[in-house]
Amino acid sequence: MVEVLGRSIETESVTSVHWVAIVLVLVTGGIHVYAGIVEGRLPVSLAGVGFLGAVVLFLLDYRRRLLYLVGIVYTAIQVPLWYVVKAGEFTTLGLVDKAVQIVLIVLLVFLYWSERRSSG
Repeated sequence: MVEVLGRSIETESVTSVHWVAIVLVLVTGGIHVYAGIVEGRLPVSLAGVGFLGAVVLFLLDYRRRLLYLVGIVYTAIQVPLWYVVKAGEFTTLGLVDKAVQIVLIVLLVFLYWSERRSSG
């Protein structure tokens, strides 16, 4: 058992859909950290760190439904923000990242509604 901040990592309730979402979060988080370092844009790297921190909170079983909602908003804001900031200078990596984020948003909405429905 692994402990972080006095709490143990909990994976027994993590389904295959959760794991897909976790992988997508890790991919977009990694892309943001990498792109932020390469482009010298600290806010981009910090956005990636935010994604990675969310995975830690999720695995600690910290208010998962709230994480889904925050993740939907956090990710959805980044898509138009990227479009405006890049203004025609889109890269393959950026396009892949946005595709990952769109799929992630759909999965987070699904997970939120699934848990909401099952909890009453």
